[in-house]
Amino acid sequence: MREYFVYILANRKNGTLYIGVTNDLERRVSEHKHHLIKGFTYKYDIIKLVYFEETGDINVALQREKNLKKWNRKWKLELIEKDNPEWKDLAEYLDPRVKPEDDMGKDDRG
Repeated sequence: MREYFVYILANRKNGTLYIGVTNDLERRVSEHKHHLIKGFTYKYDIIKLVYFEETGDINVALQREKNLKKWNRKWKLELIEKDNPEWKDLAEYLDPRVKPEDDMGKDDRG
């Protein structure tokens, strides 16, 4: 079974947020950290993985991403802080090749 991830990146605590979806979280985070993706995350140096969810259904992942993007900022911050109150870079828990110094829970809102 394939895995799909909805993730939130930030440039710092309470900073600029980016929400995305991928089928390979380690690779995608590494791409962001090494500025291989030009655009919003590159422009604002958004490289810190602060939240992610996993599902086996791409349609569920895409819908969740769409819903989260519609949320107000307060709800997004609450979602992050529920599981990651210190805003740690969760990339360090994914794969030893993706290091923070290279610079999952559900709720009923969406």
